[in-house]
Amino acid sequence: MEEINVYLDEAKESMDKAITHFENEIAKVRAGKASPSMFNGVTVDYYGSATPINQVSSITNQDARTLVISPWEKPMLQEIERAIMGANLGVTPMNDGDFIRIVMPPLTEERRRDLVKQCKEYSENAKVSIRNVRRDANDGLKQLQKDGTSEDLIKDAEGKVQNITNDYSSKIDTILVAKEKEIMTV
Repeated sequence: MEEINVYLDEAKESMDKAITHFENEIAKVRAGKASPSMFNGVTVDYYGSATPINQVSSITNQDARTLVISPWEKPMLQEIERAIMGANLGVTPMNDGDFIRIVMPPLTEERRRDLVKQCKEYSENAKVSIRNVRRDANDGLKQLQKDGTSEDLIKDAEGKVQNITNDYSSKIDTILVAKEKEIMTV
């Protein structure tokens, strides 16, 4: 019974990681509003090492569509600007010598649909990850059955794995619906 709980706990932990990854990916999709989280994953060359942009500067909202990036060291202005351009976020940084201003262009209806489609791809990838975790957990349970664990315990555990999978898939759907609403709201 203890081995079964280990498989269930590992499955939950892996599915939590899939949800977290999905949330991080979807946060990068801009919905017309300026959000510092859109720079998560953007790295700058900080004296030879790749460093996240939020570790070499502060990123603040000036208003709903404008972000201001203030580097802690002036020489980093060009590096930050280069990193933003290289990240292909669909924004153009404006360097004024002291800080970088980023104004979010308004989204067209077509671009909004493209962003929703992109979010749906991310959600499908997350669901595939969750299904892979389910498969791995079920394979482990079948191995336990071969090693002598009773078939009834294994069937119950497989049902629990399926319920966990369903719960996490519905979490993904809930997050996706909220993001779609955010994107499509003008």
